[in-house]
Amino acid sequence: MSAVAIKGWCPGALRPMRSGDGLLVRIRPRRSRLDAKQAAGIAALAKRYGNGLIDLTSRGNLQIRGISDKGHRPLIEELSWLHLVDPDPESEARRNILVTPFWSASDDTCLLAAELEQELAMGPPGLPTKFGFAVDCSMERALANASADIRIERSLAGELIVRADGAEHGHPVTRRDAIKFALALAEWFVTSGGARDGRGRMAAYIRAGEKLPDALRGHVEPARMIAEPRPRIYPQGAMVGAAFGQVTHAALSDLAGCAPGLRMTPWRMILAEELREMPGCEGLITQADDPILRAVACSGAPACCDAHADTRAFAAALAPHIAADYQLHVSGCTKGCAHSGAASITLIATRNGFDLVRGGSTREAPVLRGLSPGRMIADPSVLTGER
Repeated sequence: MSAVAIKGWCPGALRPMRSGDGLLVRIRPRRSRLDAKQAAGIAALAKRYGNGLIDLTSRGNLQIRGISDKGHRPLIEELSWLHLVDPDPESEARRNILVTPFWSASDDTCLLAAELEQELAMGPPGLPTKFGFAVDCSMERALANASADIRIERSLAGELIVRADGAEHGHPVTRRDAIKFALALAEWFVTSGGARDGRGRMAAYIRAGEKLPDALRGHVEPARMIAEPRPRIYPQGAMVGAAFGQVTHAALSDLAGCAPGLRMTPWRMILAEELREMPGCEGLITQADDPILRAVACSGAPACCDAHADTRAFAAALAPHIAADYQLHVSGCTKGCAHSGAASITLIATRNGFDLVRGGSTREAPVLRGLSPGRMIADPSVLTGER
């Protein structure tokens, strides 16, 4: 496998990342929600300053693609008018919070998320750029498998808990003390050496044998997890998907016109508030059994300079040939940007075709190398080894 540069940081609005199709500008909606005006504004700006494509990330953020160097400054000015820009890149990077889309006005989710945002604007210093928080305070956990290092959740009995990612149990907290306790856990992570290389993550730190101090150690079992969300109607509204987590400016604009607000999710789906039927917006996934939902793929070539193939076109062609209970991950290189974990089938593009990993991630040794797209589509059994 060829070597690629791992940047080790995430783009933002104030600190964009250069990609094969221009600058990538990431927007972090406060409390993982956009009101209709903000969503429509992002759609219009993606058309005006970018190439009209918007990514939905695994951390509930949006990315406007194809921004020119000249267009970045006026884009930021207009995003600022929509209240979507932080005062500086440092506070923007710290505001790494994922909020469950299944909150209701009767739980503590939005209040806790707002308080956490305010506290993170001032610190704590020294957290790695990918270090994040999850606010998941409904009676069932929705974000247990989403990327986060410190989690504010419910216990089986319904009490608030704060849990370090990688720890089996959480520490009970009151509504008043929840954020204070979460920040104390973050401070311990920094001062004890978890952030030493600038890329540290809580679960890996705990797996390596680091012990939480008694005052931060939990003993309460968290609430049960919900089933994996799919496109359908929920009590909070309509959940719609996007193929490979990418929507056009037109689709986002149409969706913004249907609902009072849009809640971002880590599943590359959007929950349109209060809708009681699926919207008819072109380009969105509204069927729970759509084969494209089995596939995950990065932006691929030519959008990414490191990619060796048009990953999404291939994944779309291969997805209907994949069993419904399998997950397909097609990566343009060894970084695995679209999906860092294991998948039933992982395909890694190289200069000599695709390498195949079964039941693993891009970091593991392939069982087959140099596969051609034509061979895999003609004989999908080569992917599973079943005949």
